[in-house]
Amino acid sequence: MFSRLSRREALLGLGTLATVGTLWPSAAAEVVRPIPAGSFSRSAGSDKNLMKLDQIPFGTLPDGAQAVLFTASNGHGITARFTNYGLILTELLVPDRDGRPGNIVLGFDNLPRYLKGHPFFGAIAGRVANRIGKGEFTLDGKTYHLAINNGPNHLHGGTVGFDKKLWTVEGYDLTPEAAAVRFSYVSPDGEEGYPGTLKVGVTYTLTQSNEFRIHYSATSDRPTPINLTNHSYFNLAGRGVIDDHVLQVFAARYTPVDEGLIPTGQFAPVAGTPLDFTSPRRLGDRINATGLKEPGYDHNFVLDSDGAQVALAARVTDPASGRVLDVLTNRPGIQLYTANHFPADGYECNGGLRFPPHGAFCLETQNFPDAINKPNFPKAVLRPGEIYDTTTLFRFATVPR
Repeated sequence: MFSRLSRREALLGLGTLATVGTLWPSAAAEVVRPIPAGSFSRSAGSDKNLMKLDQIPFGTLPDGAQAVLFTASNGHGITARFTNYGLILTELLVPDRDGRPGNIVLGFDNLPRYLKGHPFFGAIAGRVANRIGKGEFTLDGKTYHLAINNGPNHLHGGTVGFDKKLWTVEGYDLTPEAAAVRFSYVSPDGEEGYPGTLKVGVTYTLTQSNEFRIHYSATSDRPTPINLTNHSYFNLAGRGVIDDHVLQVFAARYTPVDEGLIPTGQFAPVAGTPLDFTSPRRLGDRINATGLKEPGYDHNFVLDSDGAQVALAARVTDPASGRVLDVLTNRPGIQLYTANHFPADGYECNGGLRFPPHGAFCLETQNFPDAINKPNFPKAVLRPGEIYDTTTLFRFATVPR
């Protein structure tokens, strides 16, 4: 059941989930249709090729602004719900091997619960996802000081990052093959301490090929670091802990970290460590042997693809439900996080289900943490005239018993 994919197969995006014509996603669907205010519902195609896209109000922010909730569904039983508040993926229904849909991401069904605070459930993290050591960096001879919100460090864009912004809905596209919604946000110069006015675009697309695609683009009027990711927490069983999930990561190296989870700047082989997922391995086998203060995984893997093209970065299988998740990206790294900091009694999420520590996993496609302070890490700065352009796909299938 858990056959090992080779590096070449990963680079080609192959395996049980490969679909002819969808191995290489285009930069973004051309979203040209304006979305009317209030509720609306549209569909395209029929039967197994039916795509639907709905919008309803999701709640009111403290400043009086209105958030909306989108529901996209395809003809194969997959439904994705997401809001323009933080671009949070609130729910993702995926069929198991018997065709029964189940929610596989952690989240809430109402805006007030998100406003109370949460650990980045399903949101876009930015301007720079992951950590920046001591919340500072030097760029073109000037030192910048950022919000400190994770011990002595800066995490996921700061105190009020992109996960807490109300994004503008630019428009949608709907065909029998895909439903897409385009969002934008303008991050002003100096926000959370970052230089430059950054114009960001994100497109969420659900396809008939059972893919949930995320395309990111950005431009800036001044040099600025950037690293955008989606911070969804997955549990392919829909409940309990993820110890029995089987993971393969297409990375022979990782970036070692200090006690504050800031990379040392070195690269190390995963071979012989609890981080060796080069072959499919049960997550729970070594989850308490990683050496972190809060047991579990919170590590950046150096992908074999080097971010040179959209390639298979990780595969997760839940033997109980038969659900399989593939993560494809053209980013150089992927962060595996296993909800180590969840409260002992768990977070109560959709349907009243509680998820304890190790009750979910994140696979955050990214540049390496603290890349702005590590000259040997991949390019971390976006300069005027350049376009930040990255893609991540979550692709779903099932395996037989």
